[in-house]
Amino acid sequence: MLESSARLLRLLSLLQSRRDWSGPELAQRLSVDVRTVRRDVDKLRRLGYPIDATAGVAGGYRLGAGAALPPLLLDDEEAVAVAVGLRTAANGTVAGMAETSVRALAKLEQVLPVRLRQRVAAVQSVTVPMASGGPLVPAEVLTAVAAACRDEQQLRFDYRSFGDTESVRNVEPYRLVHTGRRWYLLAWDLDRDDWRTFRLDRLRPWTPPGPRFAPRELPAADLAAFMSHQVSTAVYQLRATITVQASVAEVTERVPPTVGVVEPIDSASCRLTLGASHVDTLVLHLGLLDFEFRVEDPPELAQRVRELSERLRRAA
Repeated sequence: MLESSARLLRLLSLLQSRRDWSGPELAQRLSVDVRTVRRDVDKLRRLGYPIDATAGVAGGYRLGAGAALPPLLLDDEEAVAVAVGLRTAANGTVAGMAETSVRALAKLEQVLPVRLRQRVAAVQSVTVPMASGGPLVPAEVLTAVAAACRDEQQLRFDYRSFGDTESVRNVEPYRLVHTGRRWYLLAWDLDRDDWRTFRLDRLRPWTPPGPRFAPRELPAADLAAFMSHQVSTAVYQLRATITVQASVAEVTERVPPTVGVVEPIDSASCRLTLGASHVDTLVLHLGLLDFEFRVEDPPELAQRVRELSERLRRAA
């Protein structure tokens, strides 16, 4: 009986870890035959777990949506990861998540074994949270946009640009990107016939979403690098190209992806692309590099660096 109960818990854990499972896959994981898997699935159904089954070669099992959440089965590392994640979310950039995360964490800690509760408490006791400083995104906006990305449905929304210009945008949404301070949407703009990025705190989605769309090929294989370019340079009219006498790894440690794009030239030098609204902002970024560099473009940045270097030399 104990072995059978343990197997049911293991089966439920597998069904929670992935959307679809075939009967033979579950049988192999549980070291039983397919007939035993069918009997165990029936037992879980009698216990109130909604498990959908489809017949045929492509058939299998899926944990369906029920009226109440089934208990989550987490191993030690997963439980600690969830607890730490909830603490982090309480200091995040999604509006309303702080209180919700604290409530969920309180429920989780009630059922954590003492050994795991101590591990979570150890992380909490030595961690000093700092406000992200980024704009808050309403939770309903985040979930609505994420659902449209997942379901491949067109999205229409009111958008306020960097210059406070209001417009209505009609897009095919693809990915959400979180830089740590801001949330962005990567989408194909149907009116402009091009890829665009939108800050989530500046958009208000219309409901319901639009019709489904056939996914396009993404604009780059490395989406992280593409988004780094979009949010650090593409949005600015003033852009600079700098040759830095340091490796990519060294410069990347000092220049976050939201500030500039770093590309290798050779093992000892790299190319840095920056964007800003004012030339002095570019000078500030360069002054903090602490590496030898050469301004390739634009000429007004090179001139400004010369002027400030002379002023600093006289001051010293």
